[in-house]
Amino acid sequence: MLQLLNLELLISSQCLIQPFSLDIAEGEIVTLMGPSGCGKTSLLSGISGTLETPLHIKGTLLLNGKNLLLLKPHQRRVGRMFQDDVLFPHLTIGENLLFGLLKGNRAERLKQMRQGLHEIELDGFENRAPHTLSGGQRQRVSLMRSLLAKPDCMLLDEPFSKLDQSLRGSIAQKTFEILKQHKIPTLLVTHHLDDAPMNGRILQITPQGKVVDVG
Repeated sequence: MLQLLNLELLISSQCLIQPFSLDIAEGEIVTLMGPSGCGKTSLLSGISGTLETPLHIKGTLLLNGKNLLLLKPHQRRVGRMFQDDVLFPHLTIGENLLFGLLKGNRAERLKQMRQGLHEIELDGFENRAPHTLSGGQRQRVSLMRSLLAKPDCMLLDEPFSKLDQSLRGSIAQKTFEILKQHKIPTLLVTHHLDDAPMNGRILQITPQGKVVDVG
């Protein structure tokens, strides 16, 4: 479980995100919505440990009972997807996936890489270059590369915003299905309602901190 307890985001001494608490269970996907510039990406950076000054995060951040704010970024076991696929352009698709596999001999790693390709419906693509794939295909490879590293949670930073509108919904749905199958607690931030999972509850937090169930 990922738990945010009285988490607050500051820029210098000014509050950017008011203190709030949130629990994300195994296999659950929670969406935080807000306009551009409100601190969504900075919040994810605070969780992953890559937040840059003058921004500062306060509160308690627990992942499976461990306080992430006391750990260095590489110790947090947090996966992340961005608006861009961030694949290595000089590596093949297979080599990109192998980059996320840190354990096992070569035969075991190759087997896991091919299983990953099968899971994202890209069998036989291991020798393809990233630039030969569509935007949606590259995002699926980016997702699987993160998952092969076996993160304890995933952070999604508007990963569908640059995809063609006709494919955006289907790619998002496939991404959510894979994350739920892996039972990974996931936090998605976006300013676009269509990027959110199509089931669940819609909650709004008022400026006074009251949670309102709106559907």
